[in-house]
Amino acid sequence: MTSGRVEFINALDGHAAAFAARLDSGARERLADYFELVGRWNARLHLVAPCPPEEFAVRHVLESLVAAHHMGEGAHFADIGSGAGLPAIPCLAARPDLSARLVEASAKKCVFLREAASALVLRQRVEVINSRFEAVPAPAADAVTCRALERFAEMLPKVLDWSPPTSRLLLFGGPALGEAIEGVGRLFDSVLIPESEQRFIYIVQPTTNL
Repeated sequence: MTSGRVEFINALDGHAAAFAARLDSGARERLADYFELVGRWNARLHLVAPCPPEEFAVRHVLESLVAAHHMGEGAHFADIGSGAGLPAIPCLAARPDLSARLVEASAKKCVFLREAASALVLRQRVEVINSRFEAVPAPAADAVTCRALERFAEMLPKVLDWSPPTSRLLLFGGPALGEAIEGVGRLFDSVLIPESEQRFIYIVQPTTNL
């Protein structure tokens, strides 16, 4: 086991309680596999900004798992602008009951996402779509997640229009995103990400329960 993997797993264990993340040994190993896979691909695709294993565990993986707290048993979700697979891949790795459609505009990043799904034995629960989200119909989904969309506040109206009316939106961002959601008049709750000062998950309620 490499020192980076050990440091990553130790960071998961050390910070999991703060994020209310319950990770069994299988989930911890899958997440460590994901950490190493991102590291191998990062030089080519610039999936995430380079960071130490502990920062990756806290800032990327455990933060992503906050979204899973707001998904019911057996939920199917759509992830917009998946990029490195955040928050989708950590949620799927930690919750075997979840399934997802990942929508990503970059063909090269889609190759990575399919490789990650295969390496972590998630392929039966993941569909990767190479497209801008606006160019494909929204799938039936219990939730829509988005963590790193470029010009997020500016793109928010398109995200809201695209999302199924029965879906809960789980959006990661800073205060500007919260102001944008408030500005369009949607009902939402905001939860401060543990161990952060201005990172939130915004839970935007469905427009209909039908």
